[in-house]
Order: sequence, then C-alpha cells, then structure tokens
Amino acid sequence: MSFEVPEDRHYLESHEWARKDGETARIGISAFAQDELGDIVFVELPEEGDAVAHDEEFGVVESIKAVSDLYAPVSGTVSAVNDDVFDAPELLNEDPYGEGWLLEIDLEDGSEFDDLLDADAYRDQIE
Repeated sequence: MSFEVPEDRHYLESHEWARKDGETARIGISAFAQDELGDIVFVELPEEGDAVAHDEEFGVVESIKAVSDLYAPVSGTVSAVNDDVFDAPELLNEDPYGEGWLLEIDLEDGSEFDDLLDADAYRDQIE
C-alpha cells in the first residue's frame, strides 16, 4: 500500500511530521501512522506555552488498537494546539496532513530539521 508523503515536510522514524514556516513548525502524524493505529479515539497534547524537546515524548494518541506516544520532531515552545482534535480525534485519520495537525512550535533551533528524514528517506522507511 502506498501512502501520501508530502515533500514539504520532514519526518521522525516514529512517524511524526514537521513543516517549517519561518520560525514556527507545525507538527502532526503521518498517513502511515494513522493507518497503522486504526481509528483514533483520544488525543492528549501539551498546552500553549509548554516546552517540547527534540525526540522526546510530548503527548499520546489512543486508537481502538493501541495507545501510542508522540515524539517531538523539533524543540521549542508550543505556540498553538489544534483544539479541534480533542472533540474530533478522527481528524487525524481523515486528514493527517491538514485539519488533523496537532501542534505549532516556536522553534528553538531550526537546524534540528537537518536531523529529520526528508520525504524520500521517510518513503523508503515505510515501503
């Protein structure tokens, strides 16, 4: 099965994505991750103003199959949380690269993107 892997994002091996926009990064989970999890029924995320660190746990998604920790692709301060996913966690299944985003982070060190997988490398990992 082939999954969408947008070229404008970078990825962690644990299937979170980050899209850089200036000094901010939007964070979510990949289409592959949401497919592996199945129907997502609960999301736990940090609050605005909380700090997250590269490659460290920042939240949890719970599906009908499993509970999975979320890892931060980059370090920084949470500047926005997608509140819509609390009321409608299925947004992660329906639109993981759009309406199902999770956080926006004010970047502490933009060079951390160099440590992430580009779209081609991530595609190689999941195929």
